[in-house]
Formats: sequence, C-alpha cells, structure tokens
Amino acid sequence: MLKQALIRYFNNFKGFSREIWILTLMTFINRAGTMVLPFLSKYLKEDLHFDYDQVGWVLFSFGVGSMVGSWLGGKLSDKIGFYKIMIFSLFTSGISFFILQFITSFIGLCISIFLIMCVADMFRPAMFVSLGAYAKKENRTRALTLVRLAINLGFAAGPAMGGLIIMNIGYKGLFWVDGATCILAILIFWYFVKEKKHSKYQDKEHPGEILTHSVFKDKTFWIFLACCSITGILFFQLFTTLPLYHKEQFDLTEFQTGLLMMMNGLLIFALEMPIVSFVERKQFNKVKLVTLGAVCMAISLYLLLFNQWAGILIIMMLFMTFGEMFAFPFSNSFAMSRAPKGHEGRYMAIFTMSYSLSHILSAKIGMGILDAEEKVKFISYLGGYQSNWLFMGTLGVIGSLLGIWTYKLVKKEQIIRTP
Repeated sequence: MLKQALIRYFNNFKGFSREIWILTLMTFINRAGTMVLPFLSKYLKEDLHFDYDQVGWVLFSFGVGSMVGSWLGGKLSDKIGFYKIMIFSLFTSGISFFILQFITSFIGLCISIFLIMCVADMFRPAMFVSLGAYAKKENRTRALTLVRLAINLGFAAGPAMGGLIIMNIGYKGLFWVDGATCILAILIFWYFVKEKKHSKYQDKEHPGEILTHSVFKDKTFWIFLACCSITGILFFQLFTTLPLYHKEQFDLTEFQTGLLMMMNGLLIFALEMPIVSFVERKQFNKVKLVTLGAVCMAISLYLLLFNQWAGILIIMMLFMTFGEMFAFPFSNSFAMSRAPKGHEGRYMAIFTMSYSLSHILSAKIGMGILDAEEKVKFISYLGGYQSNWLFMGTLGVIGSLLGIWTYKLVKKEQIIRTP
C-alpha cells in the first residue's frame, strides 16, 4: 500500500524537460539562501532600532521596487528574451546584497532596497516566460508547481538556518548567504541551460485562449488580479507583522519563527504536486480553487484573534498553507492561459506586479495599524495586532467575493464562445 502511494507520488514528477529540472534546482538554491526577507522587519526593528512607521516605509520601498522590477522584467523579456534578463537579474542582485549590509540609515535603506528590488524582481516574469518555453503545454501547471515546490523546500530550510545564523553570527551573515546563493544559482543555470528564443512546445495553430489581445481591455483578468492581490496581502503578513507578533505576543525566538515557516514549506513540498496533479486529472475550475485559497487565508488570519494560546499559530499556519496551495499555482496558470503568444511577458509582468503591490499594501497597512495603536492608545479596543488580524481577515472575505465574480465572468465568456 505504501509502495503504491509512493509510486503514485513520484509519477507526478514525470514528463519534465531537462531545462525545467535545472531551473528547479537553481530556484531551490536561490530560495534556500533567501534568508533576509523573513527577518527583514525584525532586522530593521531590533538591530537598526527603526520604529514601526520607518519599518513600514522600508518595506514600502521594497514593494515599489518589486513592482518596477516586475514591469521591466516582463517588458524586456518580450523585447530581448527571458534568458538575458534572468542572468542579469540574479547576478546583479547577488552583488547588491553583499553591499546592502553596510547601509544602515533610514533614507539609504529606502533607496537601496528600492534599487535592489528593481533588479531582483526582473527575474520573476522572465522565469514564468521561461517555463512557457521549456515546458510542454500540458505540463505547464505542473512545471509551475515544481518550481514552487523548489521555492518552498528552499523556504523550509532557509528561515530555520537564518534563525540559527542570526543567533550565532548576527544579521550580517544573512546578507552574505543571500548574495552568494543568488550568484551560485544563476551560474548553474547559465552553465547547464542554453538560450532558447522559440519554444518547440508552442502551439502555433491555436495561439491563445483569451477573448482580447490587450491586457488593459481584459476586464476578467483585472478583477482576477484584484483577488490575487488580496491573497498576496494576506500571505505577506507572514513576513511583515507576523514575525513581530510571534516575539511580542508569545516571546518566540527567531529559530522558533523559522520552524513555523519550515512547516509551511514542508507541507507544500509534500502535498502541492499531488493536489495539482489531482486537479488537472479531474479538470477542476482553477478560479474556484483560487477563491477557496482566499477563504482559507481569511480564516487563518481570523484565527489569530485568539491570542492566549501559542498553539493557534500552528493551526493558523495550516490554514495559510492550504490557502497558498490552492491560490498561487492555479492563479499563475490562469494568468498564463489568458496571454496571447508573444505577449506572455506583459501579462506575467502585470500578474507579478499585482503581488508586488500586495507587498507594498501588506507592509504599509499592517505596520500602519501597529504604529497608530502605539501612538494613539485609544484607537482600538482590540489592540494593534488584533485590529490588524480583523482587518486582514475581512479583506480575505472581499477577495473571495472577487474570485466568485471572476468565475461568473469566465463562465459567461465560455457561453459566448460556444456556437
């Protein structure tokens, strides 16, 4: 019985090209070394002694840089190709992380974080386009999932290791590891994967499934992006307010915070690919699954309103993890399915920009609520963190309603197309 289950599990990983596996390995190395992000808010608050408002502005700069980088990456991927963008982005951002540790002023960090993210997040839309070039059409959702598994497996190891590095060496060690893994990852990709301008897997007879050739006229896509942005806002609470909440409410160490993050990554590694394969076999509607993900995320943040028992952090993380598994891989796939050939970079740039916007709003709203509570004690009967969890959970309900609206619009499109 166990043997058959293992065979079924590993069968989910068959059928990928060599390039997809190299891209997956590169992504794992890069994400395992990405230790700065989960601890950035703690680094700014505890090591550099910034107040909540300053932390919020640095994270705001992070998000704005991410948006600009995503737009540039998508635009340039269509113009000069994803391969060159990927190499430039990771190599340059690796060098930049080495330098970032020596910048400690508020204004300097806002500017440098913005510039680094402009370069670093050029990588994301280019990577999505590369999956379209190196993966068969029928494997693209699973290829996206495979890369996400690498991200989450790396993310499972990274924060726990990062917590140990902070406790033994200090925050500076994170910048050296982050920069080195960026450079190592892209060198592996450059050595083993050669540039491919045109994919042999592209379907030239049926160049797309969307109803419009302009992303700005695609109403359904923009409503869907609003839903995705909300799921991103909820998810990014894991990197902005939640690590601070762990310390201030439950007195968790960085290592314990890292272990909770590791649980998230390990669950996704074990379950996401079988879930995606099952969904593809049963042909469930992707928009419905993204909506279900928004519901799970809303529940996870509402659960934090129960703040007297540390075990609620584990239950909350379980709901957030399942929300992530439903929302993110299928939102990627849906966005790619609406892009006409030759315009994948633009669609994926706007799609990734929606998550960059989420990072901006997640940081500013969350930190803004905490800062207001700290300065104006009577602003809320619940307290800063509790007000934040209530707001975020309610935002998740709105995201769920937007997902339902998107589903109805897609069904209407299908009816119109049916002769």
